[in-house]
Amino acid sequence: MTTSRTRGRPPETGASSPFASATAFARAVQPGYFDWLSHVWPAAGCVNPVRLRGTSMTVDASTGEVLRQVDTADLPDGVIYKPCGNRRACECPSCAEVYRRDAFQVIRSGLIGGHGIPASVAEHPAVFATFTAPGFGPVHSRRVKTHACADRSGCRCRPLPCRARRDAGTCPHGRPLACYDRHGPGDPGVGKPLCPDCYDYDSHVVWNNASGELWRRTKQAAERYLNALARKRGLPPVHIEHGKAAEYQVRGAVHFHVLARIDAIDPGDPDAIVPPPRFGLTVADLIRAIRHAAETVTFTTGPHPANLGGWMVRWGEQTDVRVVLLTGDGTVSDYMVSNYLAKYATKGTEITGHASRRLTPATIELHADPAGTHVQRLISAAWLLGKATGPMYGNHGWNSLARWAHMLGFGGHFLTKARRYGVIFQTLRNARAAFRRAQVLKQDNGPDSSQDDIDTETILVINGLSYDGNGWRTTGDALLANTAADLARRRRQAAREETHV
Repeated sequence: MTTSRTRGRPPETGASSPFASATAFARAVQPGYFDWLSHVWPAAGCVNPVRLRGTSMTVDASTGEVLRQVDTADLPDGVIYKPCGNRRACECPSCAEVYRRDAFQVIRSGLIGGHGIPASVAEHPAVFATFTAPGFGPVHSRRVKTHACADRSGCRCRPLPCRARRDAGTCPHGRPLACYDRHGPGDPGVGKPLCPDCYDYDSHVVWNNASGELWRRTKQAAERYLNALARKRGLPPVHIEHGKAAEYQVRGAVHFHVLARIDAIDPGDPDAIVPPPRFGLTVADLIRAIRHAAETVTFTTGPHPANLGGWMVRWGEQTDVRVVLLTGDGTVSDYMVSNYLAKYATKGTEITGHASRRLTPATIELHADPAGTHVQRLISAAWLLGKATGPMYGNHGWNSLARWAHMLGFGGHFLTKARRYGVIFQTLRNARAAFRRAQVLKQDNGPDSSQDDIDTETILVINGLSYDGNGWRTTGDALLANTAADLARRRRQAAREETHV
């Protein structure tokens, strides 16, 4: 029995669902239940797995020997279940957790080495910088002067009054520009403008859209600053390698968390990771370079019918730069920042209260309203700016605002890195796939076979698979698979907490 479901929404798998319980029981009492559970294990926990039908052949490329051949008709359910691979935790927690663990390895390898990155990177000067957006109008905020809590994510400290100003007056629309409330955790008013009609929504979404270009120019300016110092001190040129995560603030503006590292340049091998001069450029120089770039770099966008002079794009006043320590004795350690960036790489616009797929003319009215809530106005501004351009403005890429209206204008990746910063995702995924293939071949060859005898470098997988659909066959299947995966996740989490790796 199959169930219809909305894409991206988990099936009804709660214990209170009689249908889920009934179909789960029907599956569990069938012969071959444990074979089925073993078969779906690679996708267990995935909210919306992809079902594939056909044949798959594993071949030793060096000899042409067929090591394994599988026809899905002989498998439980007649299909192969493949995880959806969605990185967003609100869409698929299981796949997002796999992505988060990979992201952690990508970021941390650029700080301590590993996965093909030399351990000498631990000696390079490195900082953790946070770049914020400027203000587009006063918003309600929760400000805590001194934190007494150990975990800021569950902060219950007493906040200061939001905007306690005696002479604030009112805006042109008659709304007060002061707020004496002490906003608590989860207050829905935090991040909302004091006056939505005064708020500059156009500048907000344009800034989100142009923030990636602003970071590119900022990095170039910081490198120029460092190389100017290097020339004065008679040192060879250097460059900055970085890992960067984007995060939405409650008000819907993007800000960036960046790990920046100084590397020297090897003229004979541009891809080599070379330590900078040991007694040349220091971490203090890197901090000054980043602060200088954040304060001075600005640019103006191309013309738009709504603003023929373009919009000025710059960073906000709050730029925080801290030294990364490998010992963990300071406020910022390699483990902490790697975990922090990896966590935010699995998030999107959820903090603003909005999460949707790409919008179309048929769905835009469900989420956009120029006179609606704060997020609805942001989506409307991005959509209207992106659709209002004529032919003479098209080469400035304004249509990307409409394309990314569901992301409030931001169209960049949530986790990016420089080419030589650290290991790439593909390397980690290939290693995981090779390990799983070797496990399967070992099972096929019997318990006495050695996994080391299998040369995964020469294995070639030839797939003749076609798309069969998305999702689990029944809500009971989803309940059983997700429960088993949740138990496994809890065991892994407990092990990681014990080993702190």
